[in-house]
Amino acid sequence: MTGHVSVQTEHTETTGVPLWRDAARDPGERADALLAEMTLEEKTAQLFGVWVGASAEGAEVAPHQHDMEEPAPLEDLLPHGLGQLTRPFGTTPVDPALGALSLLRTQRRIAAANRFGIPALAHEECLAGFAAWGATAYPVPLSWGATFNPGLIQEMAAAIGRDLRAVGVHQGLAPVLDVVRDARWGRVEETIGEDPYLVGTIGTAYVRGLESAGVVATLKHFAGYSASRAGRNLAPVGMGARERADVILPPFEMAVREGGVRSVMHAYTDTDGIPSAADERLLTGLLRDAWGFEGTVVADYFGIAFLQTLHGIAGSLGEAAAAALTAGVDVELPTVKAFGAPLRAALAEGLIPEAVVDRAVRRVLRQKAQLGLLDADWDPTPPALAATDAAAADGHGTADLRDTGALRTAAGRRTTAEPPDTAALRTTADLRGTVDLDTADNRALARRIAEQAVILLRNDGTLPLADDRTPARIALIGPNAATPTAVLGCYAFPVHVGSQHPHVPAGIELPTLHEALAVEFPESEVVTATGCDIEGAGTDGFAAAAELARGADLVIAALGDRAGLFGRGSSGEGCDAGSLALPGVQQQLLDTLLDTGTPLVVTLLAGRPYALGRAASEAAAVVQTFFPGEEGTTALASVLSGRVAPSGRLPVSVPRLPDAQPSTYLAPRLGHSTEVSNVDPSPAFGFGHGLTYTTFHWSDLVIAREEADTGGEFEAACTVRNTGTRRGTEVVQLYLHDPVASVVQPVQRLVGYVRLDLAPGEAAQVHATVPADLASFTGRDGHRIVEPGDLELRFSASSTDPRLTARVRLTGPVRTVDHRRRLHADFRVTRRQVR
Repeated sequence: MTGHVSVQTEHTETTGVPLWRDAARDPGERADALLAEMTLEEKTAQLFGVWVGASAEGAEVAPHQHDMEEPAPLEDLLPHGLGQLTRPFGTTPVDPALGALSLLRTQRRIAAANRFGIPALAHEECLAGFAAWGATAYPVPLSWGATFNPGLIQEMAAAIGRDLRAVGVHQGLAPVLDVVRDARWGRVEETIGEDPYLVGTIGTAYVRGLESAGVVATLKHFAGYSASRAGRNLAPVGMGARERADVILPPFEMAVREGGVRSVMHAYTDTDGIPSAADERLLTGLLRDAWGFEGTVVADYFGIAFLQTLHGIAGSLGEAAAAALTAGVDVELPTVKAFGAPLRAALAEGLIPEAVVDRAVRRVLRQKAQLGLLDADWDPTPPALAATDAAAADGHGTADLRDTGALRTAAGRRTTAEPPDTAALRTTADLRGTVDLDTADNRALARRIAEQAVILLRNDGTLPLADDRTPARIALIGPNAATPTAVLGCYAFPVHVGSQHPHVPAGIELPTLHEALAVEFPESEVVTATGCDIEGAGTDGFAAAAELARGADLVIAALGDRAGLFGRGSSGEGCDAGSLALPGVQQQLLDTLLDTGTPLVVTLLAGRPYALGRAASEAAAVVQTFFPGEEGTTALASVLSGRVAPSGRLPVSVPRLPDAQPSTYLAPRLGHSTEVSNVDPSPAFGFGHGLTYTTFHWSDLVIAREEADTGGEFEAACTVRNTGTRRGTEVVQLYLHDPVASVVQPVQRLVGYVRLDLAPGEAAQVHATVPADLASFTGRDGHRIVEPGDLELRFSASSTDPRLTARVRLTGPVRTVDHRRRLHADFRVTRRQVR
């Protein structure tokens, strides 16, 4: 420490600012210099957040009242500093501009209260958009997976990041990289799908987008959360090390290696008795030592205390703090519980050395240096307020702020603030409504994603409803026919927070499916009946619904989920399902509508896939969406009319039977239909499935290199031609099948994909260079290997629809690979017009 102090003193004397304030110096060097000057209490203060809510009037934030914890008074905490502010915008409805002002004033107070002037890092949820009042509600991650379009998701994440940074937020708690293992799990809507390669590529694209805006992305939940027994939230995970290594971990590895991610959140669950929050081999040995991750590991909310209260591996909060810090958790969220006084007591008792605390603090300070929070010219004024005089206003509740008489204005001048009363009134009145988090560009982007995520599962030719096929009378029947929030997942602000404030408007436009159909089909009469509730048992509405259906030219069933939290919905966190039957009596309603004989189009606004019974083979058409966001009903209506061609593909399998769970396409031979079990897990519609309004012909398989050693690569190509009369999108999916391996392998797994948008008559040759590394798996000794032998590369339209198969062979010795292996096939597309 003496060396650091002497260097610090010399730097201060030379430059006039402490070394840790010098933006030209390395962030790690700056963190070391600051760490050397801190007391133990100042160090531990950087390792926790405080859950707050922004003031609706622009005053400072207030601690959030939560049933999990009594909020700590800020005045007791701030003299030592503060690591994070938890969800200032995502806790209560607040105008974005006034929320930004509230955060600005709070950051000034935090910096003024501690002797180093260090502000807090502010984080928010951003799973399907910035979870704030008035912010764009994009489609949920399961819809991202349905697009098979990483570039589009990167564009969305960059837009979310810009909105977060505009109001002063530094970190976003997304993306979720959990791979679906059991679709009964309530949080399936938050995942990207059931295949690790799809999850990894889409999730890494999200990370790149968010980080490109200067926002710290957070991978979650590391690792195994989605593999809980029976799909129950927080239930123990019983998977083996090989499933963890080959299915659960690859998306996280890809995002760390290729995305530039700066934070990871541990999972709540325990795997084989070891909670993730106390798993040093996972959080340090794998994440940091093997993969080279250098950012922060943050706790899932209350996850450190759960080591004592739920997992029972700690006898006190101090022991829980010691276990988590030792494992590699750096920051306790959402608020101080274990990393405050209990941690200091554990240090005094010798349960944990101070060097472990220093390790975590250094990571936090390094990140704050990267974000500019330690710079000498740090200014809490966010970009959204830079064009206003909000920074100059010193309103009520800010008398203890530093330098209140000479605050920076938008033009960078320094001026004397107006008297508090005048400034507060002027600032509140002038600022309200000036920050738009749901711009026209955001909505257009949300609509593009929603359109590309609509999946046409079945069609007997009834769709599209264009030209002379537009029905005169449409009966829209079902519990999601006229529900504005039917397009939103559980982490969208109007559901997650707005449901607790029923008298506050949603803050964004949420057209119902009825309204969207009325706009899309202005010449048609659209009549509506609910038929039943999402989850209720009542069938009183069936008779009226059937009568309405019989009098219509076409029936559109509006079925699916209602998002909620902890049992207050049919999908969402803590809203697990006992089976994959449609919630409530929706299947009975669906069968009643089929019995009327009127052509039936089934539409689903849901958070997970459901078995559809007879409708999977008897409905005129089935159209699946996964909580498609604020533009979702417009997108769905446009696909029904044919104004937009369907191009989505299933990121999860749709089951044929509701009780054959858990089951995904990524299963070995005995995980599929066999003669030794009477339960058939075969899907009604498999992973990757999706129809279009045109036809495609696949041909001309070319195997340029059919043999390679275990360190080499294969080359194969095929041609896809649009043989129909409409423009359409085909998704070429490349699956690898390993018929003989030293350990049991899935029948096939996705190793690459490419979207082809083709005009009528247009063809594209898809050339794939496939490295042998993609055939690697975890061998018997726990190491990842590539084995010699025969393989199949299947160019497929879905996991159940292979079109062309290249049979290739690996030669040479068994080869051991690690995190430096190649992760992708290289695709080259050559287009040509065919007459």
